[in-house]
Amino acid sequence: MKFISYLLAMLALSACGVETASTAATGAAIKKQELEQGKKTMEQMQQRLDQANLQVQRRAEQAGGDK
Repeated sequence: MKFISYLLAMLALSACGVETASTAATGAAIKKQELEQGKKTMEQMQQRLDQANLQVQRRAEQAGGDK
């Protein structure tokens, strides 16, 4: 009877470890996805800034050429 009790206790404890590992892996996957999305957003914003700077430069050149 003691053996069965120990066996059940070990099974219960090992199941908790599996759940914890699974939760940690899921959390890590979510963080990775958030980081990738953040990088993508930063790249898009940098492209928009570059385009805006280019437009300002072109307008400045046009304004200088009109004088």
